[in-house]
Amino acid sequence: MEHFDLVIIGSGSGNSIVDERFDGLRVAMVERGVYGGTCLNVGCIPTKMFVLPADHAVSLDDARRIGVDLSLDEVHFEEIRDRIFGRIDPISSGGKQWREQSENVTVFTGNGRFVGRDVLEISVQGEDEPVRISGDRFVLAAGSRAVLLDVPGANLPEVAPRVHTSDTIMRLPELPESMIILGGGYIAAEFAHVFSAYGVDVTLVNRSARLLRREDEQVSERFTEVIASRVNLKLNQQVTRLDHEDGQVVVVTEDPNGIEYNYAAPVVLVALGRVPNGDGLDLDQAGVETDDHGYVVVDDQQRTSQPHIWALGDVSSPLQLKHVANHEARVVQANLLHEITGEGEPTRSDHRYVPHAIFTDPQIAAVGATEQELREQGVEYLAKVQQYGDVAYGWAMEDQQHFVKLLSDPQAEKLLGAHIIGPQASTLLQPLVQAMSFGLGIEEMARGQYWIHPALTEVIENALLGLVEQRDEATQHESQEEGA
Repeated sequence: MEHFDLVIIGSGSGNSIVDERFDGLRVAMVERGVYGGTCLNVGCIPTKMFVLPADHAVSLDDARRIGVDLSLDEVHFEEIRDRIFGRIDPISSGGKQWREQSENVTVFTGNGRFVGRDVLEISVQGEDEPVRISGDRFVLAAGSRAVLLDVPGANLPEVAPRVHTSDTIMRLPELPESMIILGGGYIAAEFAHVFSAYGVDVTLVNRSARLLRREDEQVSERFTEVIASRVNLKLNQQVTRLDHEDGQVVVVTEDPNGIEYNYAAPVVLVALGRVPNGDGLDLDQAGVETDDHGYVVVDDQQRTSQPHIWALGDVSSPLQLKHVANHEARVVQANLLHEITGEGEPTRSDHRYVPHAIFTDPQIAAVGATEQELREQGVEYLAKVQQYGDVAYGWAMEDQQHFVKLLSDPQAEKLLGAHIIGPQASTLLQPLVQAMSFGLGIEEMARGQYWIHPALTEVIENALLGLVEQRDEATQHESQEEGA
């Protein structure tokens, strides 16, 4: 049985841990799937490469609104698909080859399971017998996987090949005429934008009354209204079974009143979220604790209940964001080096202000608390909604749908949350993330710097000033009451 100083399970963000500072250690890299992890192969990178052509395709209405008539002749799906994976697949295979050439790193392709506190059994692809390795330290970076649909009919031979997840939908051989998307989260929203923009007749089925329910209520409601103009939106319906008819999948749903509905399409996308892969590692054999949702429990140094085992990314983080996994990988790397070589100081993860973005149309980005969360927590706050159309660049865009929403403490000193729906949302959010992360005051941020006129960033400036105005009005009102 081979012994390693460090065993890393997962080649996404976990792959970034090992650099030249680990050259003196024997390292094992275990990957059961495609090298490079979710983000590179089936997640953020390819999906956003599909989003960009979709953004161009839906720009016709925006152009027409300001006096320019454009036409969309055709979407060449095969060319888009092949361009994307013609770049991604070589990066994945090249990354694996590069690691395999490392003198101190051994790459195992196969599923690894713990059979002891420090022993891993790997079902290596191409080998008849599993391989066992031991390690002094382990890093769990095994990621997550798409949730599958568990209803009657899902495994029928006429149905199963036509039912996809985000892992497979981007490699369709051709663009279907119609598609049914099941779900109401960010995966469903992004693919509804992509495929409807490409000319597919999309039916989106969601079990609740609105989409993107984890976003601020106003953002969620606005997005639900906007996307309903582009797709066939079916809300408050639960999928009960799948069937097949004339080469199509029939999705059978039921509403709260027990009324049944049938929707048919040649392709179904199941976009019901992702679950951590920790359940495939036999973590109980290593004594590693998981929570009720299957996430590996870690402390602020990313260490698990076993002091020689760390975890990062989707296997331990419900946030399921690549920038979070990258941050945690840097923390694990620093703590490993400190423990092994004495270099540096122990490092802790900072998850106070984690932003996220949804690259649909309209784009959405947020950081911090939502208004409904503040209400539920009984926290006093100020809220300011600033329309894009109320600033100069928004006028030029003739914008009537998009806005910035900021939440602060009653004294308008610090931001509690920021929510944006509209063009460039993910970019506009960044200065607000910076302000929250470094404790920049609202008035100081608004007045202490120049804001380029007439750039769209003025919508952020005006939203900040709106919070200050609310504070001043409240203070003035209190003074008047005291004077009376």
